[in-house]
Amino acid sequence: MHRYKHVSDIEKLMWKPSHVRNIGIVAHVDHGKTTLTDSLVAASGIISFELAGEQLFTDFLDIEQQRGITVQTSAVSLVHTLGGEEYLINLLDTPGHVDFTGDVTRALRAIDGVVVVMDAVEGVMPQTETVVRQALQERTKPVLFINKVDRLIDELKLPPEAMQARLAKLISQFNEIVRKYAPPELAEGWQVKVEEGSVAFGSAKEKWALSTSQMRKKGITFKDILGASREGGREELAKRTPLYEVVLDMVIRHLPDPREAQRLRIPILWKGDLESELGKAMLSCDPKGKVCMVITDIIVDEQAGVISTGRVFSGTLEKGKPVRLVGSKQEARVQQVGIYIGPKREIVEKVPAGNIAAIIGMKEAYVGETLVEAGVEGEGFEELRYISEPVVTVAVEPKNFQDLPKLVNFLSKIAREDPNVRVKINEETGEYLVSGMGEVHLEIVEYKLKEAGLEIKTSEPLVVYRETIVGKAGPVEGKSPNRHNRFQISVEPLEQEVLKAIDEKVVKTKQDNKERARILRDLGWSADAAKNVMAVVGGNILVDMTKGVQYMREVEDYIVEAFSQVANEGPVMREPMRGVKVLINDAVLHEDSVHRGPAQIIPAVRRPIQACVLLANPVILEPLFKLEVHVPTEFMGGAIKVIQGRRGRIVAMEPEGEATTVIRALLPVANSFGLAAEMRSETEGRAIWATEFERFERLPPELQSQVISNTRKRKGMSPEPPKAEEFME
Repeated sequence: MHRYKHVSDIEKLMWKPSHVRNIGIVAHVDHGKTTLTDSLVAASGIISFELAGEQLFTDFLDIEQQRGITVQTSAVSLVHTLGGEEYLINLLDTPGHVDFTGDVTRALRAIDGVVVVMDAVEGVMPQTETVVRQALQERTKPVLFINKVDRLIDELKLPPEAMQARLAKLISQFNEIVRKYAPPELAEGWQVKVEEGSVAFGSAKEKWALSTSQMRKKGITFKDILGASREGGREELAKRTPLYEVVLDMVIRHLPDPREAQRLRIPILWKGDLESELGKAMLSCDPKGKVCMVITDIIVDEQAGVISTGRVFSGTLEKGKPVRLVGSKQEARVQQVGIYIGPKREIVEKVPAGNIAAIIGMKEAYVGETLVEAGVEGEGFEELRYISEPVVTVAVEPKNFQDLPKLVNFLSKIAREDPNVRVKINEETGEYLVSGMGEVHLEIVEYKLKEAGLEIKTSEPLVVYRETIVGKAGPVEGKSPNRHNRFQISVEPLEQEVLKAIDEKVVKTKQDNKERARILRDLGWSADAAKNVMAVVGGNILVDMTKGVQYMREVEDYIVEAFSQVANEGPVMREPMRGVKVLINDAVLHEDSVHRGPAQIIPAVRRPIQACVLLANPVILEPLFKLEVHVPTEFMGGAIKVIQGRRGRIVAMEPEGEATTVIRALLPVANSFGLAAEMRSETEGRAIWATEFERFERLPPELQSQVISNTRKRKGMSPEPPKAEEFME
């Protein structure tokens, strides 16, 4: 057992990339990630072994302790010895609840490998698949830890052969996911294999684990484990083959060091020139190169101000170094640099490439931002691709009106720390609308506001719909208020393949024009339309089809602003638009710039777009959750009744083992509120289920007018949507 290292020992190890591992622990909710992290932290002597698994050291927010779930990623640096050598392990414990997948996405950018934790009884759950898919998208290599093996012994009372068959089945299911989502060149090499030691199994709660490497090292067999378990020798087992030793040995042997990882990850995640000085420095993880860092987490601390955590990909981060924020095009200076040892931040002089660092006091930073050393030309990293998007909203207002400025401050702080929280003011009603991934996500936001001493009132959860069109319309002419500028505009539905490319961030506004044009041509667009995309907002595209119109360049920003306003608030019920292609067919602009300012151009473009949408057979899209329920077969009828009673569609049902059925269904988010209580009562608490945002789908026609009328009334408008003529001259 080694004592907790002094900061200076950790600093020395940071300079040896071959002895550094940046890893995350990911899993479905309640499969035991934080309990596992506790045992690993205890191994470094930061907390006592007795408390490991109960202290939930990285869940240091009160709400995490109360709920028993992790809601934000936390970092900790550990030192582990293998073969007489010391290794530095920078570890991120991530949330497993589906409402916090955004946190997982951000953490994955900073790390090179993941330990996927799987419950031996529950097996592969929806969120297991989601986090592995996210990890593979980020080129983050997985190893597998099958947890809660004690449940197979105590609850299922499986004989050794059945247990081994069960574990083998879980491993092959896991490898199937890797094969399905890994890039083809990595799919085989990244399979986990028992005989190679890239799979471990054990019990995080009882603090023991086993892998083939450990069996060889300690001369232990599977039968010894079963014997010790049945004869009450589990404490002895935890001493003989401790969990931390097995898992950290596996991490060091099977997960890549920063140099090896960056060679693989940089060409995929970074858009810049790999032959440039910065590109070469990142490919080789060179501490002597120019600084490049990606921010993956932001916390606004009362005392220290803004703390930005991220991965240093090249160069050495140090106090006083001037940097440039690539996305927001701002200059800034590094005030202080730190590393994490649990919730404690330790200030250090320097952090070299290949490590996770904290910058203290950089007000300009945001999550996903790329920092490069001042004076260096360099592109940003690929945008973070979130698997889900905010589909549930609550209206928040303070009980005491004088608390409004404080509420505004806190909401912007929360939105800054968590980019998956969206905050918007409803101009008509003055309400603050907060959107998140699901009910739990919004409850956490509410909890944080109350913690800040704010007394608030919140509405019932509301669903975020989308507006789209199924027909074509236009051209419609729009005139500026002064009558000196005219635009001919038409709209049509966006092709599904293009919409998919936007969702997957293959097509976006900030992109090399030639590259975007090539992608759109491959998707069937004409060369002319493909090269004249003006903006991509949400799942909507604006295309300039005009020929030789003078002054178009000068008014481009105003045209894009008008398009963005309609894309963010459609004309039917002021919900965001999706899947709309807007074409500017022709324009006449006044030669004097005084007559073509924003007050003239924006309404001249916005109004005809709104009119066209209303003429093009507008329809409403609702968000759907993917629901997966694992239920004992005798309670299956109850679970089906709950799903069908909430407009859910059952997609598949299959047996799992002898007594359990897995039901897969699609459930409208609007009908998901209060699902937990009903599912528990109908299945006597025996069902395990998970939801995850799946897609937007057209609302059944019989519900459309009711949803439009309710949403408009809630937003302080008349129940009937406007007519196209109201936007036409």
